[in-house]
Amino acid sequence: MDSYLSGLRRDVGSRLLLLPGAQVLAIDPDGRILFQRSRDSGRWELPAGGAEPGDSFRRTAAREFTEETGLAVAEDDLVPFASLSRADVHTLTYPNGDVVQCFALCFETRRWTGTLRPDESEVVEAGFFASPPAPLHPPTEVVLRLHAVYRETGLFQAC
Repeated sequence: MDSYLSGLRRDVGSRLLLLPGAQVLAIDPDGRILFQRSRDSGRWELPAGGAEPGDSFRRTAAREFTEETGLAVAEDDLVPFASLSRADVHTLTYPNGDVVQCFALCFETRRWTGTLRPDESEVVEAGFFASPPAPLHPPTEVVLRLHAVYRETGLFQAC
């Protein structure tokens, strides 16, 4: 089944689209963060993706997390810590020329179920890391900084 974005692309081609979405920063009991290496860019990033019609930010985060990692997270276990929307940080051009400016709500989770099984169509490899692997997707670098400030202050961050 086509995604909402795929349907729009048929109508508008590769030109810029505004895309609401969500991403999940998953932290294991040892304090390591789940990163995945994108098939599109070869860079390491957090599980993330775009909203579908009827989705909330939490539903988008939970669905994308499961689709990309094979792990299931309950929406109630997602804690919002930041938003990422600056065009200079979160405008993405895909290898096929499609351009999106993403407006993402960023969630932290420390609870999930299942076994890590990355979606091979989107993810080359995935794992938990004590330090971010390289090369890192630039918006992910920003999200990690926002998360560090959130952890220090307890205040929601916006960028």
